[in-house]
Amino acid sequence: MYEKQETIEITQGDLLKKVKVLFDENYRLIQMCCAQSGNLYIDYSFDKAGKFLNYRVQLDENNPQLPSITGIYFAAFTYENEIHDLFGVKIDNIAIDFKGKFYRKKEATPFLTKKPEGE
Repeated sequence: MYEKQETIEITQGDLLKKVKVLFDENYRLIQMCCAQSGNLYIDYSFDKAGKFLNYRVQLDENNPQLPSITGIYFAAFTYENEIHDLFGVKIDNIAIDFKGKFYRKKEATPFLTKKPEGE
């Protein structure tokens, strides 16, 4: 038997506030994942006592940018650097910013299917 999981869409403006509430309630960060289905979105998955909670933030396709959650969940720096390198999402205030050098890659944003003009 599997637990039904819901993904709750939130705004970028609510991201840090909602993530801080989960941290204060002793949720642990499970993963962050970026995907492109038309627009870019990022899923954040959290767990407490075996129960998952998932948030989704839709990104502006012309200027994909997010605030970092590393001030709340420090280990998110790995996910955030990966999302930056593979999808070109600008993450503001990452605790440890690899500045596009987290992965060695031939393309600037290899997982982005709709490339910005000039790339």
